[in-house]
Amino acid sequence: MSRTYHIRTFGCQMNVHDSERLAGQLESAGYVAAEDGSAADLVVLNTCAVRENADNKLYGHLGHLRPRKKDRPGMQIAVGGCLAQKDRGEIVRRAPWVDVVFGTHNIGSLPTLLERARHNAEAQVEILESLETFPSTLPARRESAYSGWVSVSVGCNNTCTFCIVPSLRGKERDRRPGEVLAEVEALVAEGVLEVTLLGQNVNSYGVEFGDRLAFGKLLRSCGSIDGLERVRFTSPHPAAFTDDVIDAMAETPNVCHQLHMPLQSGSDRVLKDMRRSYRSSRFLSILDKVRAAMPDAAITTDIIVGFPGETEEDFEATLEVVRQARFSSAFTFQYSKRPGTPAAEMEGQVPKEVVQERYDRLVALQDDIAWQENKKLVGRKVELLVAAGEGRKDAETHRMSGRARDGRLVHFTPDGSAVDREVRAGDVVETTVTYAAPHHLVADGDLLSHRRTRAGDNAEAGLRPTTNGVSLGLPSFGAPPPAPAAAQGGCSL
Repeated sequence: MSRTYHIRTFGCQMNVHDSERLAGQLESAGYVAAEDGSAADLVVLNTCAVRENADNKLYGHLGHLRPRKKDRPGMQIAVGGCLAQKDRGEIVRRAPWVDVVFGTHNIGSLPTLLERARHNAEAQVEILESLETFPSTLPARRESAYSGWVSVSVGCNNTCTFCIVPSLRGKERDRRPGEVLAEVEALVAEGVLEVTLLGQNVNSYGVEFGDRLAFGKLLRSCGSIDGLERVRFTSPHPAAFTDDVIDAMAETPNVCHQLHMPLQSGSDRVLKDMRRSYRSSRFLSILDKVRAAMPDAAITTDIIVGFPGETEEDFEATLEVVRQARFSSAFTFQYSKRPGTPAAEMEGQVPKEVVQERYDRLVALQDDIAWQENKKLVGRKVELLVAAGEGRKDAETHRMSGRARDGRLVHFTPDGSAVDREVRAGDVVETTVTYAAPHHLVADGDLLSHRRTRAGDNAEAGLRPTTNGVSLGLPSFGAPPPAPAAAQGGCSL
């Protein structure tokens, strides 16, 4: 009988994609996904070290798992990700019931480490200091039938004082363009309609093989892949943002007019202390160029409130940039110390109550701006890729949810004469916006069109793409040649 597994993922999109790779390896090793995570033979915690209280959350989860493991002889617990890379053997010392600890550089070792822990009846801790196998060479069990992540690089060459990621994921390593395009093509062959290109600083892609225009070329090459309807990317760094990327976004039909670019602070003094190698004027000039080329572009960002030394004047500068930028949404964070980062040792740590008050003001301003911008879309036709699990109240309201091409979330009524049998996640519909809120739109009229897709067929059948690792080593751009059988993969039927 196959052993079952359950993966709990914490943190960013990179971790979500790593978890897809972990699932792919486990299934290649004979494991099957548990229908009920609480009854799994193996629980994998894929951790993040960026969020506040990450350590407490991990050890809290491990504490809950301890009695379950005691009652289930043979159950195994594995901890991976950034917090594992940071804490290493400390995890087993504090939670001796953990079987395996592995780092960000050796996610491909998990099945071997599990078997070794079982055979030796003792915990296995393996943390490498550099990348052992590029994650893209590993199999992946994808979470979505219609949308997929594709890494273009791992690691980061920046030294932002608040960020621990470079020390845990290492220097930037870039994949060859042919490998990226082959993985995209493999996903599209499985019915996937949308891909998101991932990188810690996605637009610095190409630095390792000496082509500073590589990312714009990659976007254009994605435009030649038949069946690929939407291309997104996250997250670009303002300092590395070049005009050719804007041109590629505007001129490649399947590249979505959506840009998520972290601001972090609107104060030039704070940006300098953060070691962010741009200033607010540079950031705003990029937005001006994007909107000149794509007036319909939706721009989102990340902002940190209460960085050490931030004064009221600094914070007011952030509010002013937010007013000028007109973000459609923003991920806002209260600064918290991350051990091992330079900012954690800086003088001028801002009192919690001051940070909270500033945070509340920022959120109120951004919500008001987002609402104003969303109101402009009422009465406008939008094309939606229907999603699963996006609307928490869909069952109550009898609506479904989907993402517009600009990334906005739209809750819609799946009714009207245009509906072909029924609307499923993965299908594509057109509708008209009837109501705007700060964080979503509503379309309660009849659908204008409904296109059933292979992605919708797969979603309805409960199928998810399982892609084998891609490692072709192709150095050129353009549509990739047909991948060899070993590199194509297919749905687990």
